[in-house]
Amino acid sequence: MSDLTFNKIAGAVLATGLAIVGLRELSAGVFEPEHPAKAGYVVEVAEEGGEGGAVADTPPDWGTVLPAANIAAGEQVFAKCKSCHTDTNGGANGTGPNLWGVEGRKPGSHGGFAYSPAMTDFGSKQAQWDYDHLYEFVKGPQKYIPGTKMTFVGLKKPEDRINLIAYLHSMGGTLPIPAPDPSRAPGAQAAAGAAPAAEGAAAPAAGAAPAGAPTGVAAAPPASTAGGPAGQAPAQPGAPAAAAPAAPAKK
Repeated sequence: MSDLTFNKIAGAVLATGLAIVGLRELSAGVFEPEHPAKAGYVVEVAEEGGEGGAVADTPPDWGTVLPAANIAAGEQVFAKCKSCHTDTNGGANGTGPNLWGVEGRKPGSHGGFAYSPAMTDFGSKQAQWDYDHLYEFVKGPQKYIPGTKMTFVGLKKPEDRINLIAYLHSMGGTLPIPAPDPSRAPGAQAAAGAAPAAEGAAAPAAGAAPAGAPTGVAAAPPASTAGGPAGQAPAQPGAPAAAAPAAPAKK
């Protein structure tokens, strides 16, 4: 290749590159993008619970929800736990202890498993895994018992927790199902805390104008049995005395 041919090729490549850079700069100047003042966008999420705000996620009435719970759905929820737990009678411990008969069992007491100090301390204060403690624990293990080995994020849906607890109850649970408790029914606590309507309102003061009477008009005084014949109002102070009847003329 001669020097002239190489110079032509190099010049063409250089010219092409300059043209591309020039066109990019030109297009950027003509079509300048407008960037938003704040990146991203806001997702509006409606609060649950209507006008009263979010409903408090408190343990339900176990005597009502457990007999109606879906045990098959609870078994499906337990599939999330099988990587760490077994649920069969005499099953081996894994990353977590075997959960056969966990309901009614003392926390941190299953043989052969090395519990965290946090769970051991919890077990020293609680006699058994009851429904309320299980409900709160599976909602957020690390939040309910800080320091526990269970790093599972938790079950956020109340129905998933109820169904899971119903399934664990069928797997060797010794905790009896309590009788229905109306005080735990949804809205029962709010209704119990509502102030009753005022009773025995004070009667209006004597002489006070009745409700709805024009301003400045006093109530009529009660009839008096003294000072005049029946039905006749007593004389007002400062008023002239009534004229006495004229004596009959003498014949």
